[in-house]
Amino acid sequence: MAPIAIQELNLDTKPYPSDMSETPSPDGPLLAIPSSKESSSVSTTWLKLNSSAPIHVEVKEIPAAYHDEPFSGAKKLRHLLENTDELIVCPGVYDGLSARTAMELGFKSLYMTGAGTTASRLGQPDLAIAQLADMRDNADMIANLDPFGPPLIADMDTGYGGPIMVARTVEHYIRSGVAGAHLEDQILTKRCGHLSGKKVVPREEYMSRIRAAVAAKRRLKSDFVLIARTDALQSLGYDECIARLKEARDAGADVGLLEGFKSHEQAAAAVEELKPWPLLLNSVENGHSPLITVDQARKMGFRIIIFSFATLAPAYTAIRETLLRLKNEGVTGTPDGITPVKLFEVCGLEHAMSVDSGAGGGAFSEGV
Repeated sequence: MAPIAIQELNLDTKPYPSDMSETPSPDGPLLAIPSSKESSSVSTTWLKLNSSAPIHVEVKEIPAAYHDEPFSGAKKLRHLLENTDELIVCPGVYDGLSARTAMELGFKSLYMTGAGTTASRLGQPDLAIAQLADMRDNADMIANLDPFGPPLIADMDTGYGGPIMVARTVEHYIRSGVAGAHLEDQILTKRCGHLSGKKVVPREEYMSRIRAAVAAKRRLKSDFVLIARTDALQSLGYDECIARLKEARDAGADVGLLEGFKSHEQAAAAVEELKPWPLLLNSVENGHSPLITVDQARKMGFRIIIFSFATLAPAYTAIRETLLRLKNEGVTGTPDGITPVKLFEVCGLEHAMSVDSGAGGGAFSEGV
């Protein structure tokens, strides 16, 4: 039987149903859950607490098609990690439209890129300029676009300070609905993982960040997926990266991320050395690492793959080409079919209209 979540707890006493194949005895176990039925994901069980009357409990399996239930993003992501073998493919998104477009195409998880957030919200390079408020607010917006939507993994950089600030950052992300985030070992004045000249903090200082993050998520009793990221490969070498990830794993991190692999062989070796602990791969085309495709990552054994520049780079290209045409020809050349209505539909127009009509409003009775 798949993992179950308590869906309803009815404390009113009820008699045992007459059609139960086996009625628990008063001296029976505290909890007995019947085997799952193939025809239904919902089953009913009965409890006895000491000598009190039976308590009726509805238990519901977490469905494979989890979009059917508004589970938290963290619960969705953890379910994918722990109860499937699939590679979780996350396109990098940086604003509402890029996230909505990925959702329209049915991606099962999203990744909020720190580089994209810094560029789109602040117009700045990825050099530790965006801080907690910038990152949290953007993640909050994306994570809450649709309560039935895919879980969001977010960049959490260095945690924006010492252990106290790291814990505060994790708490803010959890309350914002973020499903998981990666926490790295660069110095506070960090830079994009695919730039040269990266510097990392001593291993023990990084472990203090990890311990603070783990304590924060446990304090909130959250399914939040903590991803330990190391950028030490560039300056300290592969062995130090593996040592840091192993310590982070032992301290309670859920997933590992070794940034900036130098070869396919090195990436595959890291998966092998750290298994069965799941690893995330950051695939940045035209970055410092060789390109690893989804199929290649799957064969290597990675569990999550993020494409940090998946929407940011093509957005720049498309915007630049369009504005260049406007400058030179006096028109933008928008493709046929890309109307205001189409763009608004991607952003939830039909749902917004249904909310109004369902409440008795008539704002859209004549359409749009």
